[in-house]
Amino acid sequence: MKKSTILALAALVLGVAASTAFAAKDRLIVADQYDVTSMDPIGHNDVPSSRCCFELYDTLIFRDNQNVVHPGLAESWEFVSPTEIKFNLRKGVKFHNGEELKAEDVAFTLMRATTDKGAKIRSYSQDVKDVKVLDDYSFVIELKAPNSSFFNSLTHSWASILNKKAVEAAGDNYGTLAAPPVGTGPFKFLSWQKNDKYELERFDGFWGEAPKYKYLEVRSIPEANNRTIELETQGVDIAFPIAVNDLNRVKDNPELVLQQVPAVNVTYLGFNTVKAPFDNVLVRRAINAAIDSVGMHKVVYEKLGKNGSVPRAIVPAALPYSIANDQPEHVQDQELAKKLLAESGIDLNKTYQIWTNERKERQDMAQIIQGMLAEVGMKTEIKVLEWGAYLNGLQEKSHDMFILGWSTSVPDPNFAMSGLLETDAGSNFTFFSNAAFDAAMDKGRKTLDGPERAAVYKEAQEILLDQCPQVYLHSDDNCVGTQKYIKGFEVGSNDTYNFRTVYFEE
Repeated sequence: MKKSTILALAALVLGVAASTAFAAKDRLIVADQYDVTSMDPIGHNDVPSSRCCFELYDTLIFRDNQNVVHPGLAESWEFVSPTEIKFNLRKGVKFHNGEELKAEDVAFTLMRATTDKGAKIRSYSQDVKDVKVLDDYSFVIELKAPNSSFFNSLTHSWASILNKKAVEAAGDNYGTLAAPPVGTGPFKFLSWQKNDKYELERFDGFWGEAPKYKYLEVRSIPEANNRTIELETQGVDIAFPIAVNDLNRVKDNPELVLQQVPAVNVTYLGFNTVKAPFDNVLVRRAINAAIDSVGMHKVVYEKLGKNGSVPRAIVPAALPYSIANDQPEHVQDQELAKKLLAESGIDLNKTYQIWTNERKERQDMAQIIQGMLAEVGMKTEIKVLEWGAYLNGLQEKSHDMFILGWSTSVPDPNFAMSGLLETDAGSNFTFFSNAAFDAAMDKGRKTLDGPERAAVYKEAQEILLDQCPQVYLHSDDNCVGTQKYIKGFEVGSNDTYNFRTVYFEE
């Protein structure tokens, strides 16, 4: 059967007309791996939800793919003291409900993030002491202590500015289907079919440059091959991530464009450190020794090319103060693993679980890890969960081991570690708690850039290497496929892609 016939049949099976993208030039259709979990900026700390928030809302400042900061809702700012930043808002900015943006909305937004509602993003908001409104268009953010990381964190989706009136009216329902989100972004909420797709409509009252198309539709397609087929048959305009097995399919297709750049993220095997036997550091070190992460990487990611690698520290090598380049390559040592397991007293008659989500590469790694642990006498079973159920399950502390990724969306070493591993951090699914590590992180935030800050973060990373709450498996590439006619889209090192500037080439 001809390839063209196969693709045409695939399109029919998936219920997608091959002409969809061309027939609807006012609609950009995107295939994402996962659905959003919340449209409330402080109701999540996952990348797909952040991507959605960046279209619905605006932040005070923006950061481009070269990490240059630009004015957003704030047209200017001034560092008044080590703990105070004064901002001046743009005038005439409208929310989707017609209300004008005022400093009171900013104060409400940022202080709301310091409450229990903001538990998932507390690593960003924890040092906010107060927001003092000076007048309708100016305010001062007051911090509890000097924080070298905070200003850049305002480019993260946690600091998306909300309309106070809309949030107070919605109460606990804000950001759900019962009370849709209200922002100042270029798109407003239209619909959301959970685990399927959400649709946004261009906001004609947007303060900035209006998008060139009217509708943004983001579909949740967990299966990698289906995302690629949708792209090949023009069912979608943009698809990500492109799986390693599909890279050449996209690259060699003259109608498609593959964008591939190194990402500042880490995929890891995490341990539930508050659950026996993973509360024993000897067990964690044993599993680390049992895994041939380098060999596994070559098997699973061999088609990714030179950019993919096995991380040697939690802070990506591209970020300041990473010690990754000073660490030796990981070496498997099964005899050491057996010795440590024997010393730990672990019950090897029990079967332990490895959790993962639907991403194929992670399932492949789980199967390889399962085999490697069997070689040192440890029995495991693999549990695959849907994305939302996976994140909810991890919060319940019932898991043993799990495979997950962490993207450093703010280019500072603090955010490579704080939200992931500080005690009670919102995305700390290992439930790791170490007083020396917490103290180092606190000191690092309070220390100005320079040798002293470098030394503090070196100490923090070394504590993690010693205590082993995670085994580092993979540093990803951001691999995105687009139609050839899609312009104005650029993939950066973080995962929060910008669809505002996309347009269709005639």
